Amino acid sequence: MLKLRPARVLETRRAHDGLESDVHVRSAVEVEQRLIVELTDGEAKGARREAIADTALVGHAEVGDELIVNTQALDLGLDSGGFDVVHVNLTRGLEAHPGPADSDPADSDPAHPAGPGDPHVMKLNYTSLQHAVAPVERGTLELPIGRPTAVLALHGQLAALAWAFQQTAPGAKLGYVQTEGGALPGGHSRTVRTLRERGLLAGHLTAGACFGGEGEAITTAGAVHHGLRVLGWDAAVCGPGPGIVGSGSTLGHGGMSALDSAHVALALGCPTLLVARMSSGDQRSRHRGISHHTLTVLDLLLEPVTVALPAGVRSPVGSDLRAGLQSVFGGAMPSRPAGDRAALAVEVERPARIARHDWRRAKIDLPAFAGSGLPAQTMGRGLVADPLFFGAALAAGGVLAELVAECADDVTSGHAQEAPDEHVADAPGEHVAEPSGEQVG
Repeated sequence: MLKLRPARVLETRRAHDGLESDVHVRSAVEVEQRLIVELTDGEAKGARREAIADTALVGHAEVGDELIVNTQALDLGLDSGGFDVVHVNLTRGLEAHPGPADSDPADSDPAHPAGPGDPHVMKLNYTSLQHAVAPVERGTLELPIGRPTAVLALHGQLAALAWAFQQTAPGAKLGYVQTEGGALPGGHSRTVRTLRERGLLAGHLTAGACFGGEGEAITTAGAVHHGLRVLGWDAAVCGPGPGIVGSGSTLGHGGMSALDSAHVALALGCPTLLVARMSSGDQRSRHRGISHHTLTVLDLLLEPVTVALPAGVRSPVGSDLRAGLQSVFGGAMPSRPAGDRAALAVEVERPARIARHDWRRAKIDLPAFAGSGLPAQTMGRGLVADPLFFGAALAAGGVLAELVAECADDVTSGHAQEAPDEHVADAPGEHVAEPSGEQVG
């Protein structure tokens, strides 16, 4: 059941800034407003709390406005939900602004039905927040697309991937498709806003139940096809918004959205790169080394994909993974009790299902990424606390740029290229790459 409480606005802020000025400037991706509210009823009456408002849904709030807020996440103490969410603004949020979707059908011309630019498809359908959007899906299906798509496990990988992609392929257009698994509102990501402002992302589409991007897609397939075929992206990256749904179980987490997105990309004829979730700093053993989230997806995929590792990480399977990590990250590896020395080894029941993928290595430059000023946080850990997490994302950005170049070569030559020998997957336990020696933090 919804946990709704009345509240009053005490302060207003922009979602990605401090206190608001008298002039409100909103970009295409600045649709979230931060508030300080006071609960006006119930056991917590008088409590000051942070809240967010999706202004595209509930309008812009001002000091003194009376609201109804959803308090569930903050009451539960969820790590990624440390705020209330405005459900409705009782003072001014009930004002309707008629648009194409609100026009009287009797006034329409039967010879000219609603076109693709008219909002006529519901998002969050059959909920109290359902709203009409104009979907990007239109025209014919052109397959194979032949342009690469990367698939994220976590939103925190996006900035590092986009930065490394542009370092390797300057001027190439990378677009982001936001999928389910984390936050649904497109305006909730500070990272997307920053990357768009700095030209590291060419666009932002929200797919499925996600909403509020620069374009709305009914499906992930429709978003990827639109971005690569219509908008002219050179590559796409699909992944959830900030935060991730999780239960600690094998299949009950938002990272499983990567399985769906990867299958979509494969079906559309896109060279597909899975961005490995890796960690050298997570206290949970199931996420150290290569996370069980990534291993599960690699096991269940119907077809092989490409996976990137930082140069120097040796075999994707087996007890040598820790040695490979130490060879790359050296002193950056956290110290662990003697009984936990094997905690970074990958344990899988079906190693052949993991080794069948195209494992590639890419040089990374963590100090340069740190100097970029881009967001670098995952579960409260930064670059120093978890260099492997960001190293894996940087490696993926570099390999994605390689795939763009390979696709361009394929178009030029008119036939698919054979994979280079060094990209052949290692057999479990084999050591085929030497440490690169580059600085990594």
